[in-house]
Amino acid sequence: MSKSKNILEIRNVTKKFNTPNNKVLTACDNISLEFEEGKILAIVGESGCGKSTLMKMIVQLENVTSGEILYEGEDITKLKGEKLRQNRRHIQMVFQDPNTSFNPRMKVRDIICEPLFNFGLIKKNQRDDIAKEFLEMVDLPKDFSNRYIHNMSGGQRQRIGIARALTLNPKVVIFDESTSALDVLTQKKIIDLIIKLQKEKNITIGLVCHDIHLVSQISDKVAVMYLGNLVEVIPGRKLQGECKHPYTQTLISSTFHLNMNYSKKIENIKEAENPIDISKGCPFKNRCKYSIEICKDKKPELKLVSKNHYVACHLNNGEEE
Repeated sequence: MSKSKNILEIRNVTKKFNTPNNKVLTACDNISLEFEEGKILAIVGESGCGKSTLMKMIVQLENVTSGEILYEGEDITKLKGEKLRQNRRHIQMVFQDPNTSFNPRMKVRDIICEPLFNFGLIKKNQRDDIAKEFLEMVDLPKDFSNRYIHNMSGGQRQRIGIARALTLNPKVVIFDESTSALDVLTQKKIIDLIIKLQKEKNITIGLVCHDIHLVSQISDKVAVMYLGNLVEVIPGRKLQGECKHPYTQTLISSTFHLNMNYSKKIENIKEAENPIDISKGCPFKNRCKYSIEICKDKKPELKLVSKNHYVACHLNNGEEE
């Protein structure tokens, strides 16, 4: 079996925001990640950890403060004008709330075909046929083409969002909490659809998600973020049984699921540090029950601990692959 190539690489990316009180919020701190072609990379962590900001930089809705984002070897953070516009065809995004990305006055057929019109790829008389083709692709009836988005359920709207993202035949699709607002049954259907389309079209997927048990089942690789830092990168199949960072372990133990040990007590942990005033050392030190003296002064680096498994923790010294 041939080794997958990296279609997208994030190299030492940092994103800082200025706050109203003249302080600086570091949303992403020196992040490096690789997206393998045709694979699913999930990013998990608490709200405010920087995962959505990272994905928005990939689709160029946010500018990087420093670092590089390479798509097929080219740094897309340097693109401008028409080159920047054309690059958007290759990397698309499906948002958490489709209502914020749809024009309520447009019919479904116009919403789906809008990206194609923007790039001059179809004529007006092709609109109906193409819209129906993509509706079928996301398991919706063809007659939805003439509906308005406010006449559809949350799951149906999300399918429309997926259909629109696929019209330009992108190689990378980012899903930013795209199932979090849906009920459990609808969520499963959307996830099944995403996996089916990913396999059929060999799409590379970046999945932002809070459900750590879900991503362990469907993702090829999982990146765990905490206060703007990558603390663990691990193959999805190893996540629940072999994760090593105390924060990852805390995330797993605090999530309810069917196979959990109901007799085991769920431990409380302290509140996270203010992301604007993070002190030196390990960002997780004030919540970690294993914290030692070095954690107060030195920030741990992401180190290889086993094949394709990296951890940023002073308790793990790393080992050769």
